[in-house]
Amino acid sequence: MEFKDYYTVMGLARDAAPDDVKRAYRKLSRKYHPDVSKEKDAEARFKQLGEAYEVLKDPEKRTAYDQLGQHWKEGQEFRPPPDWNAGAEHAGRSAPRDFPGGNAGESGDYSDFFETLFRQGFSTSSGQRASFSAAGEDRHAKIQIDLEDAYSGATRTISLRVPEMDAQGHVVPREHQITFSVPKGIRAGQHIRLAGQGAPGTGGASAGDLYLDVEFSPHLLYRVDQRDVYLDLAVAPWEAALGADVEAPTPTGRVEVTVPPGSAAGRKLRLKGRGLPGSTPGDFYFVLQIAVPAADTDSAKAFYESMARQFDSFKPRAKLESQP
Repeated sequence: MEFKDYYTVMGLARDAAPDDVKRAYRKLSRKYHPDVSKEKDAEARFKQLGEAYEVLKDPEKRTAYDQLGQHWKEGQEFRPPPDWNAGAEHAGRSAPRDFPGGNAGESGDYSDFFETLFRQGFSTSSGQRASFSAAGEDRHAKIQIDLEDAYSGATRTISLRVPEMDAQGHVVPREHQITFSVPKGIRAGQHIRLAGQGAPGTGGASAGDLYLDVEFSPHLLYRVDQRDVYLDLAVAPWEAALGADVEAPTPTGRVEVTVPPGSAAGRKLRLKGRGLPGSTPGDFYFVLQIAVPAADTDSAKAFYESMARQFDSFKPRAKLESQP
């Protein structure tokens, strides 16, 4: 279905006040009324104008239209929610009647777009006006949490800027603070659902939900992959060669790590079940990095020269020598 931009039809900004909508309609309806206009497409433009005005003059219809249409882009097909018109009792059509010289849209010709979205708002066969309601749209916001929050859980407060309509009918941003709980064991890429904190519903329908899409703040020490957590652990050459017991941090406290003799750079030492909590907790890994002392004194240089003579047969690039 083709999306219809009613604001463009009426030459209005999306935050136009109700009085602006009315003035624009009166001006354009005079210009395109088929009885007086000499424009070739006057009748079609007049019908489009009446349809646009029918939506933008009505606060509930306008709110629903804005909620459903805000993610539409040029060239895309517009699809309303499947239950948008559930329970509607449609039998007749009403038309805008604000043109001073006659009734706009007397023929009742509304587009399929309008019919699909707003047929709940027309009169029923019994003459009573059918209720118009639509659940509010879900909203998403990205949040960054500390890795430590995912280990222990936490309570946090965020500020969101949400659009609201003021007393004059203008759409203005409002600061909105929300306090929420960070569940223990949550991972990056998951979301926290805050029921009823999304866009408000219309006609008494429920508000949408707010989904907080979780990311981890960059950490000075740790990196995360799914539920596993990694720390680069620096060891001295002699600790890697001879083995050693060294102390190192984890998100849940410091531990003593046994470095096996003959360890090489990149070796992973695992603490099973010490990654992110969960029904199946992740693991924590120390990734060994060899920290080489600088040869910045005469004695240090002499030591490295002695080591070079001692390990004369050691070939650190032996695997590369066979390559072309």
